[in-house]
Amino acid sequence: MTVLVASDLDRTLIYSAAALGLTMPDPVAPRLLCVEVHESKPLSYMTETAAGLLAELTADPSVVFVPTTTRTRKQYQRIRFPGRPAPYAICANGGQLLVDGVPDRDWRRQVAARLAEECAPLEEVHQHLLAVADPAWLRKARLAEDLFAYLVVERDLVPDEWLKSLTAWAEARGWTVSLQGRKIYAVPRPLTKSAAMREVARRTGATTTLAAGDSLLDADLLLAADAGWRPGHGELADAAWTAPSVTALATAGVLAGEEIVRAFIQEAARLGRLDA
Repeated sequence: MTVLVASDLDRTLIYSAAALGLTMPDPVAPRLLCVEVHESKPLSYMTETAAGLLAELTADPSVVFVPTTTRTRKQYQRIRFPGRPAPYAICANGGQLLVDGVPDRDWRRQVAARLAEECAPLEEVHQHLLAVADPAWLRKARLAEDLFAYLVVERDLVPDEWLKSLTAWAEARGWTVSLQGRKIYAVPRPLTKSAAMREVARRTGATTTLAAGDSLLDADLLLAADAGWRPGHGELADAAWTAPSVTALATAGVLAGEEIVRAFIQEAARLGRLDA
C-alpha cells in the first residue's frame, strides 16, 4: 500500500514570523526551526516538534510526501525540510511538476495546452491587474512561471468591493482570484493542485491520498483527496468551508501545522493496520 500525502506549504506546514500566531505566554511558546532563508534572512518556520514528525513521516517507505504549493519552483527550492527529500513536488499551483527537483516537460506541455483551450490568456489578465490596481496600496506586480499573476499589496488598504469586482471579472474569463496574506493571486481555473496530485498518484501507484491546505486555491486539492485537513485560519476557515472528507481544525497558526503532520502520521498508520 502506498499513501500519497500532498500538503500545501505556506500557512499550512510552514509559517512566516507574521503568521506564527503565538498567542501563549513567551515562556511556554514552542521551539521553532527555520526551514527557509531568503536574502540571508530567516523567512519560514515550523515547530521543532512538527519538523520531527515530518522526518518520521517521510522515513516511512509506504508514504510519498508531495509538497504542493502556489510558489514558483525557485521559491519552493529555498525551503529545507527535515527528513528524506521529496521525490515529487507540485509548484505553481499545479503548473510545474518536479521529479527529483527537475521540471517534468511532458506535464508542462499538457498544462499549457489545457490553459490555451479553456481560459483567457495570461497577458490579458496581467494587463487588467495593472490597470485597475491602485498605486496607493500596490507594492509589486509579478508573473509566476508564465502561468499566473499576483499582486503584493498593503492588505488593509485594499477595498473589499475592488476585490469582489476583480473576482467577478476573472471568473467570466475562466480565472480564480485568491487573497493570501499580502498577495492577491489571479490563477487560471484549470490550473489546479488536484490535477497534479492525481498525476503523481498515477505514477506512484498510490492507493490513498491525504491532503491539507488553508486557502481557496487548496479547496480542489482537499476535495480530490481521500481525507483532508484545514487549519483554523486562512480563506477556507474564514468562509467556514468544509466537506465530508475534510477535518476542520480549531487550531490556528504554526501549531496547526504540527497538528496536521501528526494527523498525516496517524492516518497513514491506521491505513497500514487496515491493509494488514
